[in-house]
Amino acid sequence: MNDILKVTGLCRNFIQGDETIEVLRGVDLAVAPGEIVALLGPSGSGKSTLLQAVGLLEGGFQGSIMIGDEEAANLPSDGRTRLRRDALGFVYQFHHLLPDFSAAENVILPQMIRDVEPKAARARAESLLASLGLGHRLTHRPSQLSGGEQQRVAVARALANRPALVLADEPTGNLDEHTADIVFGEFLRLVREEGSAALVATHNERLAKKMDRVLRLHEGVLQ
Repeated sequence: MNDILKVTGLCRNFIQGDETIEVLRGVDLAVAPGEIVALLGPSGSGKSTLLQAVGLLEGGFQGSIMIGDEEAANLPSDGRTRLRRDALGFVYQFHHLLPDFSAAENVILPQMIRDVEPKAARARAESLLASLGLGHRLTHRPSQLSGGEQQRVAVARALANRPALVLADEPTGNLDEHTADIVFGEFLRLVREEGSAALVATHNERLAKKMDRVLRLHEGVLQ
């Protein structure tokens, strides 16, 4: 079976005054379908930059990014948007929920962008949230939820469209250790139940050991 993600020779440089800063230096990596991979490294190692590249969130990169059987690195803007919508899910350190919408509505909206029928989108949202212990919080807005609950909604939103690959950038980094352990355990369970693959950036060795494989990024080089 082909890898869901294959990155080859990925480089990213930034110009700062007269200096060129090499953030990613020829990164090669692959993620198999259904595999959950930890991307471990300290702050400033290039983890977020790598996820932004794989997530097709900004340009300026050199190298190949294959998502499924599609070369993504050189797609036009509308092609990148389509691939993000259809194949990828995102979880960030901060939940980035829409504050004026309920928990359920935050999970319904990405499905509506894919033209999922409203009744089916709501049923999917309610099922995901219930599986994360939020069946009684469907109508609550983010300001009425705890930090752990908000991040659970963000996890449900990321999986709403059944993405082939979930990209998570320090997904529990804004939570206390006890809550982080609970939310991360639920994240892993739900990703596995949904059959998605995941690439998870973290600096937490303990959480990394719970995943299928660990990659280490140091000064832009994958080890």
